[in-house]
Amino acid sequence: MPYQSINPNNGKTIKTFEYIDKSQLENSLATAESCFQTWKHTSYQERASIVNRAAKLMHANVDDFAKLATLEMGKRIDEARGEVNFSADILAYYADHAERFLQSVTLNPKVGKAHMECSPLGVLFCVEPWNFPYYQLARVAGPQLMAGNVVVVKHAACVPQCAIAFEKLWIDAGAPVGAYTNLLITHEQSEEVIDDPRIKGVALTGSVAAGRSVAARAGLNLKKTSMELGGSDAFIVLEDADIEKTIPWAVWGRMYNGGQTCCAAKRFIVLDSIADEFLEKFSSALSALKPGDPLDQATTHAPLSTEAALLQLIKQVDIAVKHGARLVMGGKRLKHAGYFMEITILTDIQADNPAFRDEFFGPVVCFYRVKDEAAAIALANDSDFGLGGSVFTKDIARGRRVASQVDTGMMFINNIDWADAELPFGGIKYSGYGRELGNLGIQEFVNKKLVRITDQVAPN
Repeated sequence: MPYQSINPNNGKTIKTFEYIDKSQLENSLATAESCFQTWKHTSYQERASIVNRAAKLMHANVDDFAKLATLEMGKRIDEARGEVNFSADILAYYADHAERFLQSVTLNPKVGKAHMECSPLGVLFCVEPWNFPYYQLARVAGPQLMAGNVVVVKHAACVPQCAIAFEKLWIDAGAPVGAYTNLLITHEQSEEVIDDPRIKGVALTGSVAAGRSVAARAGLNLKKTSMELGGSDAFIVLEDADIEKTIPWAVWGRMYNGGQTCCAAKRFIVLDSIADEFLEKFSSALSALKPGDPLDQATTHAPLSTEAALLQLIKQVDIAVKHGARLVMGGKRLKHAGYFMEITILTDIQADNPAFRDEFFGPVVCFYRVKDEAAAIALANDSDFGLGGSVFTKDIARGRRVASQVDTGMMFINNIDWADAELPFGGIKYSGYGRELGNLGIQEFVNKKLVRITDQVAPN
């Protein structure tokens, strides 16, 4: 199937784009490689001028970028504006900090002098998902262009107009042709790109299945990879939590971006002494959300991105119930044009239920009661994923203790606010490896070269 813009609010096709052919792909890769040979020699100041200009253009054209995201993947318009602004902030962050992050580090050997210096690897292939059609691009483009690399990108097939708009952004900002290239390619062509000797690294954000496939192909070619995959984040509520402050985070944590976020709160683990109160207030708050056109600011419940995503989620819920889960609310498709699902709560999920291991990518809550803090930690860790998680308590020392014992790449105490360019993002286990954003994000695809100087006489 070609790249298609289909409005999730009504299911109508907006525009279709054909795949590029073999010669067009070859031209794109050759142009990127040629660009790298020049780009790697530009100064940080020259790179920063272009990257900062791209950031300013995004800020200046927020509504245009945001509307495209809403039309193509159904993101509520206010959330789309927030994503565009955050993406611009990421670009500006790396324009300001990249030189400091990559400066040489002096070492202290027993004899002579030594230092570590950073240099770019070359052309990077980035495979990116639809759920954050600009943010996912910004968090690879910002750091890697500032590091002196160039990027070629396969974006998701359902957001082609966002992909094209982001590529145009770089041309408008004055980047040389080949610094950032959008590729409208098939999965088979993606494998050819990974195999191509001009590609020096591969970054993917997507599903576990996609991660396995891409990482395996890159591994055959001995190419550096980073993988940001799925999540089934625990939202732990201890008995001393401030419920009135916790409930809004629970709603936001599950329903932000229509629930289609890898680091969304997905497993709600609540101590038994407050479980009834929490579930009642949480259910009430979720029930108050209003489905509608995501372009309308009054809408608080957005559609899912595609028909396939909706059907998959309903299937998962049906399987969960068949295996003994109790349906507290929802579970069906909404009687509404487009790809809307009822907000759903599942509880009484046993360890042998597929829902216990699954990731639910949409407005589905998995609710668990536990007897104490230790049981909450044990349940949080009983997952194949390890992306993020959160704990809510009035006792910050207790929150730190719990956070330190949960096996994830990120933990949040009394919040789920990961939206800061300074904060490294990534996970462990089936959630992948490597980090994006912060100082760590720019280090993923640079050569850290040791240089040593001594006047030693060679050993006999």
